Amino acid sequence: MARYQIAVIGDKDSVLGFKALGLATFPVDSVDQARTTLHTIAKENYGIIYLTETLAASMDSDIARYKDSLTPAIILIPGKEGSQGIGMRNIKKAVERAVGADIL
Repeated sequence: MARYQIAVIGDKDSVLGFKALGLATFPVDSVDQARTTLHTIAKENYGIIYLTETLAASMDSDIARYKDSLTPAIILIPGKEGSQGIGMRNIKKAVERAVGADIL
């Protein structure tokens, strides 16, 4: 059975703490760099990729590409700026799609 890794993509300040937890961190300086990193590590053995909401706001089509794939699961997290609500909206959409109604 394959053992998947967990990655975190975001600005340096937002991802550094995850390194202490043993997660693979990929600090990026721009959305273009985040896109390249996302597509590169998605081909590798990563089951979960955490991505900061700030970057995700400009990467809708890139994230949608992996939406129906088993791996990697792309989960949005707040960055150093705080939550923008994007991650919660995505969770609500996924639950509504799965259940057929908004139960949250």
